[in-house]
Amino acid sequence: MKSVRSSLFNGEPFVRLVAAVFCATLPTLASAQQAVQPTMQAIVVHQWGGPGALKYQDAPRPTPAEDEILVRVIAAGVNPVDASICSGRYAKVLGITLPFVPGSDIAGIVEKAGTKVTKFKPGDAVFGYTELKRGGGYAQYAVARETEAALKPQSIDFTEAAAVPIAALTAWQALVDTANLASGQTVLVHGGSGGVGTFAIQIAKTRGARVIATASTPNQDWLKELGADVAIDYTKQKFEDVARDVDVVLDSVGQDTLARSYPVVKKGGIIVSIVGRPDPAELAKHGIRGASLGVEPNSGKLTQIGRLIDAKKIRVTVSQTFPLAEAAKAQQQIATHHTRGKIVLKVAEEPR
Repeated sequence: MKSVRSSLFNGEPFVRLVAAVFCATLPTLASAQQAVQPTMQAIVVHQWGGPGALKYQDAPRPTPAEDEILVRVIAAGVNPVDASICSGRYAKVLGITLPFVPGSDIAGIVEKAGTKVTKFKPGDAVFGYTELKRGGGYAQYAVARETEAALKPQSIDFTEAAAVPIAALTAWQALVDTANLASGQTVLVHGGSGGVGTFAIQIAKTRGARVIATASTPNQDWLKELGADVAIDYTKQKFEDVARDVDVVLDSVGQDTLARSYPVVKKGGIIVSIVGRPDPAELAKHGIRGASLGVEPNSGKLTQIGRLIDAKKIRVTVSQTFPLAEAAKAQQQIATHHTRGKIVLKVAEEPR
């Protein structure tokens, strides 16, 4: 018996036994590694559809690439386009595949920075516009390239900061980059009380422009508070009876509103639409230009907008907030198209 035990524990049979046991445990070890993979709470879309397609659940925490930052999201902005994206309308254009986390507006704190990131470090307070194909902002964590984010304006909290990126960048790229709005010119802003409209009015005023804006009856005084020189109640009067020979039209309404806007623009002027494509025939008929705008992330412009916010030249309007778990309710509300300013999801408590 003694010789058998010696052979088993000191010779080749023992080695084979250890190897067999080790190999048998490999699947278990792999499963254990998967089990400890970081997760987070997020809104996940598994099938294209309406607000009912938004599911609040556990999801894998994203890992930042070498040129990305991992952001612990404090708040996420809700935009009208979010519902269209969740319906599948822009899936191919944006390169989104199911399942995915919606929402592109984020504000939070840098948790980790990739090796090639030079502008940010862990602990920085940031806001930004992320690309959905890499994971959206309706989540406890999101990733963003450093070209998509900027340091959060110091004068506002994270909830307000999350309301800024897409809406403010859209207004900026429409009026400044596309229309080249200059001091002394006149701009007509359709939907002046909405997310893009509220920023457009204020950005136009910082450019020295005269602003005419449309909104419903309850928002007339609000338009004036934002800086509009002329407020038009579209439920009571036609904008074309008031606005004439304007240099720029910013259209966030489309359809009949866009069709009626061509005659109010002076020759050489421009219509910028964020909801449709201006008709080339109508543009030629009136001797004006037209552009259809799709907003793009831009950290430099976000920084400029942030400076204007800190200088009290732009104020941020958040009309409603919802917890992350109620993202579907937030999308239902914004789909009414009667939201003053922005709706924001509160993902975590505001840091003190």
